[in-house]
Amino acid sequence: MKHFSLLDLSPVLEGQPVATALANTVSLAKAAETAGYQRYWLAEHHNMPGIASAATAVLIGQVAQATSTMRVGAGGIMLPNHAPLVVAEQFGTLATLFPNRIDLGLGRAPGTDMATARALRRHMAPEDSFPQDVQELMSYFGDAEGAQVRAIPGQGTNVPVWILGSSLYGAQLAAVLGLPYAFASHFAPDMLEEALEIYRNTFRPSSTLDAPHAMVAAGVCAAETDEEAHFLRSSQLLAFARLRTGRPGKLPLPVADIESEVPAQVLAQVRRALGCSATGSRETVKSGLKQIIENFKPDELMVTGMIHDHAARLRSFDIAAEVLRELQAELPTASPKT
Repeated sequence: MKHFSLLDLSPVLEGQPVATALANTVSLAKAAETAGYQRYWLAEHHNMPGIASAATAVLIGQVAQATSTMRVGAGGIMLPNHAPLVVAEQFGTLATLFPNRIDLGLGRAPGTDMATARALRRHMAPEDSFPQDVQELMSYFGDAEGAQVRAIPGQGTNVPVWILGSSLYGAQLAAVLGLPYAFASHFAPDMLEEALEIYRNTFRPSSTLDAPHAMVAAGVCAAETDEEAHFLRSSQLLAFARLRTGRPGKLPLPVADIESEVPAQVLAQVRRALGCSATGSRETVKSGLKQIIENFKPDELMVTGMIHDHAARLRSFDIAAEVLRELQAELPTASPKT
């Protein structure tokens, strides 16, 4: 594992306004930079009462302005919602304002429900143009002076592009294009192992990357004791259960007995979806993250987690950073066999 990074969904807390979520994101980003996280990514979601990062590029600018060395980016931008030129201009502007610090992760999913997707896209095309859109977008970051259409700002910034995915499609595309690949195992871990195998075995070197670079995402909730951590994590379990049953909302307060709040079948599904994670005391979290790293041998691990109490969330990611620094020193860094 070469680096460890942080994904923030900018959670909107039950009982708090959206403004608090945005302020908490800036606060967490400052703490993450101090703790040694390599990247701080934000994700595009729409029509979600519990997520404040819909205007992802705007929030990335706020985070980049509040920090000075950490890379900041999108994990990711849902490209079918946008014209590639507009994304190139947005991230070209960010890269011009904050040189060598901006990342652009691209996803193929809508990041919302279909009614909202139609509102975003106005005229939804039936064909899948994601591979072509990725290549078009990347061309705007290049140095083609003679191009009829150029991204200004954007041209010549060469913003690093990542392919994101939770299935095999993204792995195949990232391998063909020779791009870094990030798997959304923090909420959809089922195909993680197969996706990494496909990506590593079929990777084609490119002008961007000469060898595969895979990022694995994992949930984390760390506290002083196992009991406290599981109590804090109940907010995320409850929020995910409500989302799964068509009742999305703000991030709820933690509960002492999650089993009494969520039907057993739904809770089992939620725990499976969020299974690539580590919850507990410092030593418990270290053991859990170590197992994930040993199993999947990522080049980079990105951690995420939603906790209602902001101070407890800051502490959780601080503990995770301490643990991950130790694991970097203890675990071998050799690439996995393919």
